[in-house]
Formats: sequence, C-alpha cells, structure tokens
Amino acid sequence: MKIRRAFSEECVVLSEIAMESKAVWGYSQEFMDACQAELTYSEDYMSRHTVYTAVARSGEIAGFYSLRALSPVCTEMDALFVRPDYMRQGVGRALIEHAVLWAYQCGYHLMMIQGDPNAAGFYQTFGATLIGYADSTRFPGRKLPLFQIALIDQVSAISASL
Repeated sequence: MKIRRAFSEECVVLSEIAMESKAVWGYSQEFMDACQAELTYSEDYMSRHTVYTAVARSGEIAGFYSLRALSPVCTEMDALFVRPDYMRQGVGRALIEHAVLWAYQCGYHLMMIQGDPNAAGFYQTFGATLIGYADSTRFPGRKLPLFQIALIDQVSAISASL
C-alpha cells in the first residue's frame, strides 16, 4: 500500500468511500441520506483541505483522510474513511499514522478530531484523548465525541514502533 496526495479528479471515488465506510455502522437509509451532502467531496473541498489516499497494490483507493488548519499549531482531522473491503487490514492505522507525522512535520502540535461515536475506540488506540462532545448539526440530540491528539507524543510512539 502506498499513501499519496489525493487528486481533485478523485472526488467522486472519495465520496463513495465515505458513504460505504459510514454505512458499515448499520445506520438507517434515512440517516445515510441525511449524511450524503456532508460526505460528498468536491474540488473546492480538496483545494481547502490536505487530502491523502491509501492506494492498494491493485491501484484501488483503499481509504483517505483530510486535514484542515484551525490555527498555526492546531489541525483538525476532518475525515478518515476506509473502504469496507480494506477494513481491519491496517489501512486506517497507516492513514492516521501518516496524518500524525505529516501534521507534526508541518509544525502542528495538536490534532482535533470530531469522530463518529462508533470510531471512538479506534481514535483512542492512537493516543486520542476524549475532551468532550459536540452537538450534531444534522441530527438534534446526537452527540459526537471530540478528541485531541498531542502530536509529539504520537510521533514518539510511532517512531518507537518502527
């Protein structure tokens, strides 16, 4: 697997991956329909975010992540999705480790993540600390976990595992 910068012409594929990945959690069709706009990636989105893809040996995009700057020292992981056929094969791990290293090399100290409640354990495995909850903008009453990763700590952990 290779991780590389996403191309703007891959917007449709990234949107498909996001929807497929989200659907794995067993959400209703009504829920998925309501998420469609939020999980649709455009060339404009790509121009405002840093987006990297994990490409399988077959050439298929296995997953992607996106980051956006919140401040000179803090970035937000705006998306991390893995195609269902590639889940539990290390793609998510490779993407989050790449994101941590890339952000740290760019001078960021913190990474914020507003995650799906079902993905909380995944993020905590990589040193994300739950710092609170945000109200969903699409679903009143739904709370989304907010995480923070101290990048220097995770860069040290990643380096130690290499």
